[in-house]
Amino acid sequence: MSVEKLVISVEEGAVAPSYATSGSAGADIRAFIDKPIYLFGGAQAIVTTGLRMRVPEGYEVQIRPRSGLAARHGITVLNSPGTIDSDFRGEVRVILVNHGNEGFVIRPGDKIAQMVLAPVTRAEFEVGDVDVDTERGTGGFGSTGIQ
Repeated sequence: MSVEKLVISVEEGAVAPSYATSGSAGADIRAFIDKPIYLFGGAQAIVTTGLRMRVPEGYEVQIRPRSGLAARHGITVLNSPGTIDSDFRGEVRVILVNHGNEGFVIRPGDKIAQMVLAPVTRAEFEVGDVDVDTERGTGGFGSTGIQ
């Protein structure tokens, strides 16, 4: 496992990201809010974290859902995975959505998402013809079946 340095600025009272176990791929990030946020079923909210980061060039930070919140309450990251580019210096904010039927309360300091540092590969775009004569061809959503 490689380790990269990620410089993080933590607003006073906020909590720095942390890995729950030695094998965790994602570091938990927490809500940095003054008062609880109530998310009705179907509602969404942008939740502040009090974090800013300097992502190394050639990397991104992906903001991903926490599996326990998703499985138990239907809470997930709306634009999953969210991307923090290496040149972004603003506060990290997380767009949460409640896909469940019941309301859910996000409290100050709650673990709301996880972040993963990932390498970025950039493409060099070349305009030209695309061969559609493949096994799948132009078949789109569901074209390969569900079994």
